[in-house]
Parts: sequence; structure tokens; C-alpha cells
Amino acid sequence: MITFQYTAKKQDGTIAKGLVEAETESAAGKLLIAQGLAPLHISIKEEGSSLLARLTSRISTKDKILFSRQLSTLINAGLPLTQSLRTVSEQTNNKHFTMIINQIIASVEGGVAFSESLAKHPDVFNDVYIALISAGETSGTLDKALERIANQQEKDADMISKVRGALVYPAIVVFVIGGVVTFLLTTVVPQIELIYKDFKKDLPFMTAILIWCGKFLINYWWLILIVLAAVVLFMSKWLKTASGKSFADEFKLRVPLFGDLFKKLYMARFCRTGQTLMASGVPMLEMLRITQKAVDNIHVAKAIERASIKVKGGKPLSAALKAEPLFLPLVSQMLKVGEQSGAMDQMMDKAATYYENEIDNKIKAISTTIEPVLMIVLAIVVGGIVLSILVPVYGLASENIAQ
Repeated sequence: MITFQYTAKKQDGTIAKGLVEAETESAAGKLLIAQGLAPLHISIKEEGSSLLARLTSRISTKDKILFSRQLSTLINAGLPLTQSLRTVSEQTNNKHFTMIINQIIASVEGGVAFSESLAKHPDVFNDVYIALISAGETSGTLDKALERIANQQEKDADMISKVRGALVYPAIVVFVIGGVVTFLLTTVVPQIELIYKDFKKDLPFMTAILIWCGKFLINYWWLILIVLAAVVLFMSKWLKTASGKSFADEFKLRVPLFGDLFKKLYMARFCRTGQTLMASGVPMLEMLRITQKAVDNIHVAKAIERASIKVKGGKPLSAALKAEPLFLPLVSQMLKVGEQSGAMDQMMDKAATYYENEIDNKIKAISTTIEPVLMIVLAIVVGGIVLSILVPVYGLASENIAQ
């Protein structure tokens, strides 16, 4: 049963609002009419918008992959769509996702196309998903479309996981460096000041700076936390704006060591998404429109948009993308072969596979390169602090022995 919220007119002309449980929207309307109410508006009751509700209602990529695979298997076995959806709904552990599937069932039973029912939930099903489902409905190959979606989602999730994995190690090392430096500044360095006071000597310049930093950390740690929290909050808000996302996307393409990795990630995502769409019979211009969102980078998306305009004017896609500096040469070369052989989707598949393998190799190279670099940085930072502590102490000891 689905909970609907309604607005209806009573027999005396007054407006009533409330909740009603029913299998479908039309069934909810019939229940209201039976109660002597004239329905004005009926909609599915949404879950709460609190932080806890958002965290518990998160639908993972794994949930969507499982949904696509199970639905594909059931439809391929000959079960009707609504029955297949009900079976998948019963097997889904995520309660929020179960509610959404039930809403889709109600919509489909109300006569709405499956793709249009999915489009009512853009936070869960993106343009790529809806386009493939729409193409599958049109061609009568919905089970194959769902299988393609699951394959595409798995490969995309695998790439993202590998890229995130490459970023985890540097983040951990930076965190360790920060912890070690904080420990030295707040526990070891202050002891040096006491030693110099006992000997009535002036502190060396570097040691004085370290002691000042240690005192600042001890006395104003709360202020540092507030500033850090404010910076994180500001950055999280700013990065959601157009200018912030543009900056972040450009930074990804230009950042040393990782820039080339992100470029290959976007090429793989473009080719994999494009191959999946074209293999399902989606027209090229529509494919280009969808991949603009799928690549998830403003600057790469603009490059695709410029290429799309040229394709619309009659230019081959390979030539249009060749003029875009953000697109690596292999993409246009493979597309050119595909245009000549009439196998665009196959060439895009090969290009996607190539870049996915390149991402694996690049991540291994980054891991090999970045480990010694971070160790050197750690040694320089910690070693510099230790020297700033030990050298003055040895100096005092030498002067004391000499006297």
C-alpha cells in the first residue's frame, strides 16, 4: 500500500486535506469519492527531509544495479512488467527504494509508460537510464536494455571506485603529517621554551616561531576548528554553484599527476555511455545530449555540446571531436573507423575498454610515484621540526659544557 496526500472538497464546499492509503492513485481517488469527497489533488506522500531521513534513504549504485539485473531476468523469463516490478520490490532491502518502486508500479498500472514513470524520480534514475529504457520499450527489448544499463553502471562504478582509491592514500598520509606536527607543536616544542628560560637565553628564530604556533594551537584550538568548519561549509556550498563547479572541474583536468587520470576517466565515461546508448538504438544527437550530463564535467560537457552543434550541421562526429583539445586523439580516431565501417558502438566500446585499462595502469603508476614523494614530504616536515628542537638544545648543552 502507498500513502497518498490529498486535497479534496467536502459536500458543504469546504476544503479538506489528509492522507489515504491505496494501491494506486486512481484507487485513492475512488476511496475519497466513496467518503463523499471530491478530489482536487492527489500525490504520493514524500518522506521527511531531515538529515537523518536523507542519510537513511540513500539509494546506492549497487541497489540500482541489482534492481536492473533482477528486472531484466524476470522480464526475460516472460513475466509481465508490473509483476516483475512487484517481485523486485519484495526482494529490495532498501525501504526508500522499495517505496519508489511501488510508486513506479502505481504509475505503470495507471497507464503511464515505464520510462515516463522512472522520469518522475530524477534523483534515482538519470537521463542515461531513462533513455535506454525508452529505447528498449520502443524496440521491444526492455530486458536487454536493462542488462546494458546494469553493465554500464557496474563499469562506471568500478572506475570511480579505483579513482577514489588512488586519492585515499595521499589523504591518509596528509592526515598523519598533520597529526604528527600537531603532537610535536603541542607537547614537545613547549618544553624547549622552559629550557631556554632556565638558561636565560634568547630563543632561535625558527624555534620561537614553532613555540608561537604551539601556543596558538593550545590556546585557540576551538577557533581553528570553527574556521575549518566555516571553510568546509563555504566550500561545500560554493562547489555546488556554477562558478564553483566550473573551478573544481577545471582543477581536476589540470592538477599535476591526477589531471591525466581524470581526462582518461572522462573519455572512458563518454565512450562507455555513448556505446551503451547507440547499441540500444538511441540517435546520435540524443546520445551526445545525454553524455554531456553523464561525463560529469562542465568543460568536457561544453566540448561535447560544441561537437553536437557541428554534427547537427552535417560534420562527422570524429572530425567534430578532433577539434576539441579536451578529447584525447584516440577517441576521434576510433570514431572515424566506426563511421567508415558502420560500427560506431563497437568502436566506442573498444575505446572505452582501452581507457578503462589505461586508468588501471595510471592508478598503479600514481601509487608507485606518490608513495616516495609523500614519504619525503613527511620526512622534511617532521625532520625540520625535530631539527628546530634538537639543534638549539645541543647548542645550549655545548655552551654549558664550554663554560
